[in-house]
Amino acid sequence: MDNLLHTFRAHLEQGGLADGLRFLNERVPHRFTGVYRLREGTLHSVGLFDKLNEVLPEGLKAVPLVDSFCQFVLRDGGFSTACTAQDERLNGHVYQGVVGSYIGLPLTHRGDDLQGTLCHFDFEDRAPVSEGEYAFLNKAALLLPRFLPRS
Repeated sequence: MDNLLHTFRAHLEQGGLADGLRFLNERVPHRFTGVYRLREGTLHSVGLFDKLNEVLPEGLKAVPLVDSFCQFVLRDGGFSTACTAQDERLNGHVYQGVVGSYIGLPLTHRGDDLQGTLCHFDFEDRAPVSEGEYAFLNKAALLLPRFLPRS
């Protein structure tokens, strides 16, 4: 895992946030990998990689916290679902069944100062990532904040 973190850091240092997100996205089946920063009750995209390289949908640029799956990341320290339509934890949620699968982790500088979230998501259902990949994402989420643009 240390080698993966070293490679991830090299992508961030040499190619910036966009290259780091591309590296993370290549490791999972999800279409999108993004970083969202929480400001005044809204999550704002500060970086988003799309496997299909399409224009960013307006609805993904800024999402009210109460309408996002990131709210569960912030509340629980992480959140993952392979099929939102069948996930009872999401019953009644506005995006249940719209976003098919989601993995999110909190971003902090020191572990206690929440910056936002790192997430993989897709409009399609996707199998959960392996335990090893989830552990790597946790470590990547700890490294990522120092490479985010200042707000």
